[in-house]
Amino acid sequence: MTLIELFVTVIGILMGASILSQAYRIFKRKSAKDISILTFSFLLFGVSVWVYYGFYIGAFPSIVSNGISFISISLVIIGWI
Repeated sequence: MTLIELFVTVIGILMGASILSQAYRIFKRKSAKDISILTFSFLLFGVSVWVYYGFYIGAFPSIVSNGISFISISLVIIGWI
């Protein structure tokens, strides 16, 4: 793995994990009334495509960073439900 691939992977993981704070807030307050489910649904679809594309081209940074985003966004949607 090159230095740029490592850097992109770390930044991608941090970006995906940043959504976890929203999920934490939803579960802590037991409320998701201010969350746009449409926005998070589009985001989930988008990162799903990127994960698939990452597997298709064999791009580890794309798979990992978007996989973390997928998990984080899924938690927000589960909290909304």
